[in-house]
Amino acid sequence: MADTHLRPAVAGRFRPDFLRLAEHADVLLLAGDLTDGGTPRDAELLCAEIADLPVPVVAVLGNHDHDRKLAWRISAQLTDIGVHMLDGTAITLECNGIRLGIAGAMGGSGGFPDHPGNPDVGTEEHRARMLRGPVDAGRLRQALDTLDTDIRIALMHFAPVIDTIVGEPVKFYPGLGCHDLAEAVDAGRATLALHGHAHSGTEFGSTAGGVPVRNVSYPVLGRSYAVYHVGPDRVPHPGKC
Repeated sequence: MADTHLRPAVAGRFRPDFLRLAEHADVLLLAGDLTDGGTPRDAELLCAEIADLPVPVVAVLGNHDHDRKLAWRISAQLTDIGVHMLDGTAITLECNGIRLGIAGAMGGSGGFPDHPGNPDVGTEEHRARMLRGPVDAGRLRQALDTLDTDIRIALMHFAPVIDTIVGEPVKFYPGLGCHDLAEAVDAGRATLALHGHAHSGTEFGSTAGGVPVRNVSYPVLGRSYAVYHVGPDRVPHPGKC
């Protein structure tokens, strides 16, 4: 799941469901915007929400986790409680005898073929996001290439395809993701790609190469997490949650 946007108003909302994760899942993947404003207080609430869970937790940060330029501190706090933080990196986990590889990067804007956006206009933050999308796509591809596993999952915050941002105003499409991320997912032979960020988007989509893409933003899911059953046959099946 993604976009918990932890802050005092929602503290404790997810923890009861998270504590029962082992009944449904082998691993929890968090796709960014874990805090609402990237503050130390938000990070403390986030840690309280996901500490000592019964399954491994793997995460990438989102743009709001960088709001106060303390993303490094949030990553360190999460690492201290056992969360596997990815940033252009990958991890291999053993799940029921299957080697599960997860490669992650935040991603960024950059646009899509029919919605390219312009990296040379707008605020400094906007320009930086537009440039980061293609850069993080390259880093994601490199991380996927390091995996020698039965299953490869690509974890990011920004969207790799338009399918899963449909529902958002079209004028926002260039800022919600980057086509280069989808190319990295395909070239890196991912089994499944997960992202958040697009709160009014759609859960299900796929890349041009046929890799399933899932928007796991909490506002999209309407529940604490989605369960996907993924096997070496490359077909993820929605599960109960």
